[in-house]
Amino acid sequence: MKNTGIWFVRIAFVLLIAGLLFGHLASESYNQTTATNGVMGFLSLRPLHVSCAYLGIISAGIGFISMVLQKRKSTPFGQKLQNLQLALWVLALTGIFHSYFTGNFGGREYWEFDPIWAIPLFLSFIVFLIYFLHQVELKEKWPVYQWMWLTGIIFFIFTFVENYLWVIPYFRAQFITDMTIQWKVNGSLVGAVNQMIYGVAFYLMEKISGNNKTSFQKLSYAFYFLGLFNLMFNWGHHIYLLPTEKYIHYIAYGVSMTEWIILLRIFYKWSGQIKENKQHYFFFPYRFLMAADYWVIINLAMGILMSIPAINLYTHGTHITVGHAMGTTIGINVMIILAAAFYFFKPSFNNGKVLKFNATLFWIVQGTLFLFLVSLMGMGVHRAIWQAGLSSDSFSQMMDGSKTWSLSFIIIGLLLLLSMGYFFVYLVVQSWRKNRCPAD
Repeated sequence: MKNTGIWFVRIAFVLLIAGLLFGHLASESYNQTTATNGVMGFLSLRPLHVSCAYLGIISAGIGFISMVLQKRKSTPFGQKLQNLQLALWVLALTGIFHSYFTGNFGGREYWEFDPIWAIPLFLSFIVFLIYFLHQVELKEKWPVYQWMWLTGIIFFIFTFVENYLWVIPYFRAQFITDMTIQWKVNGSLVGAVNQMIYGVAFYLMEKISGNNKTSFQKLSYAFYFLGLFNLMFNWGHHIYLLPTEKYIHYIAYGVSMTEWIILLRIFYKWSGQIKENKQHYFFFPYRFLMAADYWVIINLAMGILMSIPAINLYTHGTHITVGHAMGTTIGINVMIILAAAFYFFKPSFNNGKVLKFNATLFWIVQGTLFLFLVSLMGMGVHRAIWQAGLSSDSFSQMMDGSKTWSLSFIIIGLLLLLSMGYFFVYLVVQSWRKNRCPAD
């Protein structure tokens, strides 16, 4: 099968649409007085929502990287590798969702499916690594995004193995060690995926500007190494509540604070982007990258504050953490994915009404996402006050007092499902019309 990268992107958009749908159905549970069992119950909908979103982002990263690599060269061996990778990926997804729909929850958080289906998923990444090394020229000087892609793939493989150390009785028998590894893995896996997605963003910025100097600048590599450093050590702020060695917490806290460098850099470039925005305003890949840039500012500020132990004590286990995760996933990763899809599939806006509709919907997505996060923050603050013992209400009274926030969360989530879901469907249709990797 040629152009397997496009198939990965199509799979990604189907997963992301399903993730939005399952997420909305899960949110409806906040408005119910009795628990729902089976596939439509919260205990099933939550892992379905999380897995669809997470695997959708990973699929998109694989797809766009593959589309770039396919332009390098075409060999029978490379094509066999791609076909094998896609087959393993589809097998893994089929098994994962069969596991969920039949109630076979044998895994851990974020990977709650039967662990047997982790094997084809793991093997698909091994094949992807071989394909990557087969396609690139090892002797040439690499742009920063190639290093980000390679780092992301290797660390995903390494961390994914860590993710399943719990199947070994030695690790499973030691509760603190087991929890430390699991929370460490969740942070590091996100960092590995971010390396792949952010690498796609660097690639897009190079192609949109028509200038490849940015991909070879020392500052770009400095940001790359900072991201790599965070990938390896930033996970420690996930385990503040575990009785582990304090130096791990301090290192994690220090690493989290280094993200101020990125935040300050973004503010510094802000004024320069204003003129650039006017020039490329109607260019959708640039527009979604611009949106991702602004969401980075919001989520970095939230993430840095949440990394402070005194604040983390209150936010941990509340919807504030969920809001940060949602903001990062949708506001940054999904915006980059949409930017890449518009760049690669290059929809032609022959109809001015379609262009205007898409432009309007772009702002609706940004607005609803912001309100969505506000509603989660409201729910989180309400829960944090109760959790800290500052309220004498029972759990049910606390939940009843949060009804306004939860209802807003449900309604705004539905609007986000419809508005963002439109872009996913629209771009899948465009992928069929542009069933090829476009030339740069």
